[in-house]
Amino acid sequence: MISSYRHHFNANFTDEKYDRLRREMTARCGMEVPFALCESPCFFPHALVERMGEDSKALIHQLVDNPEYLKRSEASIPANFRVPNEASHPMFIQVDFGLVRDDAGELQPRLVELQAFPSLYAYQPVLSQAYIDVFGLDSNLKYFLDGLDAASYKKLLGNAIVAGHDPANVVLMEIHPDEQKTKPDFVLTEQLLGIRTVCITKIRKQGRRLFYEENGKQVQIERIYNRTIVDELERKGIALPFDFRDDLDVEWAGHPNWYFRISKYSIPYLKHPSVPRTSFLDRLADAPADLENFVLKPLYSFAGLGVKIAPSRADLDAIPAGKRSEYILQERVNFVPLVETPYGPTKVELRLMYVWLDELRPALTIVRMGRGLQMGVDHNKNMKWVGSSAALIA
Repeated sequence: MISSYRHHFNANFTDEKYDRLRREMTARCGMEVPFALCESPCFFPHALVERMGEDSKALIHQLVDNPEYLKRSEASIPANFRVPNEASHPMFIQVDFGLVRDDAGELQPRLVELQAFPSLYAYQPVLSQAYIDVFGLDSNLKYFLDGLDAASYKKLLGNAIVAGHDPANVVLMEIHPDEQKTKPDFVLTEQLLGIRTVCITKIRKQGRRLFYEENGKQVQIERIYNRTIVDELERKGIALPFDFRDDLDVEWAGHPNWYFRISKYSIPYLKHPSVPRTSFLDRLADAPADLENFVLKPLYSFAGLGVKIAPSRADLDAIPAGKRSEYILQERVNFVPLVETPYGPTKVELRLMYVWLDELRPALTIVRMGRGLQMGVDHNKNMKWVGSSAALIA
């Protein structure tokens, strides 16, 4: 969106350079990236990213610092996944924004959703640097936030995930990690911090302690970097070797209850200019007349599963009464196509990635580019200059 950088990039782009980017990412990740890599990064002005960062922090604090919201959000945590010894705040938070133009033609951020759950904290810096290296971009472009650089970011992430433990006793816990599209991030997390990626089905419980097996030996798990999504556990009917409700001798990085507390469930409670009108489906007296301007979303699903854009009244009526509290109806954010590409102007969604230890710190961004109805890669198939990208900031 910085026109000088955009024009220079587009004028010097070649398919050979993009092929080199994919090869370079395969080499740096130790495996082929199994999702769409956009041909281009995005060039964001520092002031706009700062604006979104301040909006994000305001939204997060509006929830975490509000005793009334914390009391209400108890209901969002399923009884069979309520983990004891909850932390006073989430450790990892993602806030997604689209960009719209106001009546004066100025760009304004609009919240898409937010989630207290880890994202691609190891993968994204590697992708951002690969764009700079492969395309020979200005070395002054930044991708870390809040004054962080590669060394201080690694220290911050290590303090959050490893927290002084022997890395051998810290695991990234996921469901069948070898089958996940985010596996490159798991591999890079192992390389960066020395921890292990362990399938949740392979963990064993002895008394109050958890273990994983390595080279025929049982290794105690002292801290869990949780990447397990409850929705996927339930969809796949996975039998767990331990109960999330158990009082275990293990630390969480970060605590699983926050996945529910700060999520799509939170949006109807937020009051901020960046937040579109949003209601729980069971609390709507009547559906809006202009449903074509709304999106129906299930509360707990990832990657756009179950989302309906411009739902009909029949779509709303088809949801059983007992399930209507598990959906929100949200005013649609009509992203402005801002990025000039050889295939026409393309929309962009920017994710602010936070780490909260002693203070809430923005650390990184993720960008998704698309021309489909939704921004996820599954909704932009067979297109070019879309998919996973990076924000390079000047």
